[in-house]
Amino acid sequence: MLLILLAVLILHLIILVLLFVSTIANAWTVGGTKNTDLWYSCLTTNVGYHCSSASNEDWIQAVQALMVLSVLFCLFSLVFFMCQLFTLVKGGRFFFTAVFQILASLFVMCGAIIYTVMRPDGEKDAAFGFAYILAWVSFPLCLPPLTAMCE
Repeated sequence: MLLILLAVLILHLIILVLLFVSTIANAWTVGGTKNTDLWYSCLTTNVGYHCSSASNEDWIQAVQALMVLSVLFCLFSLVFFMCQLFTLVKGGRFFFTAVFQILASLFVMCGAIIYTVMRPDGEKDAAFGFAYILAWVSFPLCLPPLTAMCE
């Protein structure tokens, strides 16, 4: 049982790092000389690196909000897990933690779906970057702690 709890704790930390990196990294869309993320759009030229803030469109603001909420809810889930770990009676269930983990998973899924559908098509050779992929990887990882918490 101790190994399962340790594995859940490590998985919480991995998910939190993945969500944090995918939210702040400048690689949601990469291509040629342009990188776009949730916060900035950067252009590489012969002179240097020039960044401008992301557009003020509603969809990018929704993705920003959902990704920040997913990081916060994952952090809250970790905090509640640690609190319940020491206060729950033996054999108790981590339902409160599981609710926050499910919400974090749903927020990252919704944010990634919105970005997938609405992403800017500025360059012909633009592709999804590693931060976008990390967001999708963190979505299913948010769900396994749920099974361990509710057994």
